[in-house]
Amino acid sequence: MKSVHPFKPIYDAESKVLILGSFPSIISRENSFYYANPRNRFWNTLERVFDSSIENTINDKILFLKKHHIALYDVVYSCDIVNSSDNSISNVIPTDLLPIINNSKIKYIFTTGNKAYELYNKYQYPITKIKAYKLPSPSPANCKKGIDDILYNSYMQIKDILSEN
Repeated sequence: MKSVHPFKPIYDAESKVLILGSFPSIISRENSFYYANPRNRFWNTLERVFDSSIENTINDKILFLKKHHIALYDVVYSCDIVNSSDNSISNVIPTDLLPIINNSKIKYIFTTGNKAYELYNKYQYPITKIKAYKLPSPSPANCKKGIDDILYNSYMQIKDILSEN
């Protein structure tokens, strides 16, 4: 089924790091916000990395991201997708990342999972020329033993980069 990205990127002029997913899940599309599935570990991992709690409101999550100079969006603007399956993504129209990059201080890009990384390198890297770093997917579909520690250790790269810049 053809789907169009339902919400805007989150960033401001002070954003230094851009985190990109592939395309919002059904639950995220229904809730009009990123990583809205309560079983998704994205927000919990950021809380742990930054040793800070995030209230469960869209506004509080946006404020948290901006406070930590993190921009958030997805690689795909429009695609055919079955349910929330990254593996089913086809007929991709990529997002235009240049307005975000040109109106911020972004020098580092991270992708959440294999599909976002693959699609970024195919569609975005030739335009942005900014290397992406692949993070493990925080999706509940990625249920490997010890994934919470793997996520934490991987996402710590973001905090390390922000503290250096």
